[in-house]
Amino acid sequence: MSAMTFPNRQSLLSSILRHAVLICTGALILAPFMWMLSLSIKPPCEIFGVSFSFWPHQFYGIENYSRALTEAPLLRYMGNGVLVCAIILALQILVCAPCAYVLAKLRFAGRKLLFGIVLIGLMLPHQVLSLPLFILSYQLGLLDTYAALIFPYVVSPFGIFLFRQFFMTIPDDVVHAARLDGLSELAIVWKIMLPMALPALIAFSIFSVIGHWNDLFWPLIVVRDQSLMPPPLGIMVFRNEEAGNDYGPLMAASTLVVMPLVIAFLAAQKWFVEGMTGGAVK
Repeated sequence: MSAMTFPNRQSLLSSILRHAVLICTGALILAPFMWMLSLSIKPPCEIFGVSFSFWPHQFYGIENYSRALTEAPLLRYMGNGVLVCAIILALQILVCAPCAYVLAKLRFAGRKLLFGIVLIGLMLPHQVLSLPLFILSYQLGLLDTYAALIFPYVVSPFGIFLFRQFFMTIPDDVVHAARLDGLSELAIVWKIMLPMALPALIAFSIFSVIGHWNDLFWPLIVVRDQSLMPPPLGIMVFRNEEAGNDYGPLMAASTLVVMPLVIAFLAAQKWFVEGMTGGAVK
């Protein structure tokens, strides 16, 4: 009897420990977002007050969110973000899917070397390449244009790696059958491989959109025209070095910018998890 209860008790303690760690980790991740939301509905006197409270004594959300939408063209910034992210994602899929198919299903000399180059590109942070990319953008006359925000991200090593890992799980017999039906290699990519890799496509789309929607470093370098600014750069209009940061409208604008990403992720989280784990099945 005691021998049977001991494993059950150990399993229960292990489960409690895992859940406690997950809850603590989740709380640490959510705390900055909850604090941002709290500041977005507080008046200035409570933002800099000595007392600590998440819910304000005086609700100031209408004023802060109204100023966020009127004192800066926030909707224009968000429209720029949608346009830039959509074009980047479309071009990345157009480039990465065929490259991943070549590395996953075709046999040729130098394939491992090319895959190694992809892995090296995956390890290099984008900031390392910012100086040569900036000089290239200047020489091509792309500064202060949408093209400057788009072209450095057309080729995504992460996208090639993710699609390649997922394509590896698709049986070669599927590819051979498609060839016997007369499909070209490009037709196999778009009509066979990519539809079967839909979870990976959705997972990559989420990564790509979140990464470029939140990108501040590169737009800060190449864009000066306010009409071209993406959301992270646009909301810096509430930052004033002389008068101080206007934290209420700034947090309200940040909340409005983050909210579409949260909603999109919650809607696609099942596909996201499946896409990230599918390449490890083989």
